[in-house]
Amino acid sequence: MAHSTTASKTGFGETKGEDLTTKARDAASCAYDKAKEGAGNVADKAKDLAGATFEKAKEGASMVAERARDTATNLGRQAEDATHGVGRGIESLAGTIRENMPREGIMGAASSRVAGGLEATGHYLEEEGLSGMARDMTNMIRNNPIPAMLVGIGLGFLLARVTSSRS
Repeated sequence: MAHSTTASKTGFGETKGEDLTTKARDAASCAYDKAKEGAGNVADKAKDLAGATFEKAKEGASMVAERARDTATNLGRQAEDATHGVGRGIESLAGTIRENMPREGIMGAASSRVAGGLEATGHYLEEEGLSGMARDMTNMIRNNPIPAMLVGIGLGFLLARVTSSRS
């Protein structure tokens, strides 16, 4: 009796080996499909999570930017108010100098000039504030760029000398 390496025939015309191969192929195909579907679900969930995380980060950044803008605005207002207060203080000092210093002679002339300069400075600070000072400085630099550049270089040189002598 010849013994064949192929499996024996079943009652339906297939061999047991072919039947097992088909079942294994079907099982592998089913497992592949389920793995593919699972991977797709994981990818979708990862995309959803990334989108939600991005939105939360965007909202957080927006809140931080808004708070920073509010803080800067408040600081700007406080600095502007402080500048106006300094202007009032300088004007008051000018009034005190006018009242308490001599009005005649060389001392009278000097005190009058100092008081006048302080009044003008105080009035300017009180009326214009930091924004007016910045606007005036910008206009001065625009109208006189070369002298402004030379003053900047000179100030830089002086600062370098002061800081290097301390080192």
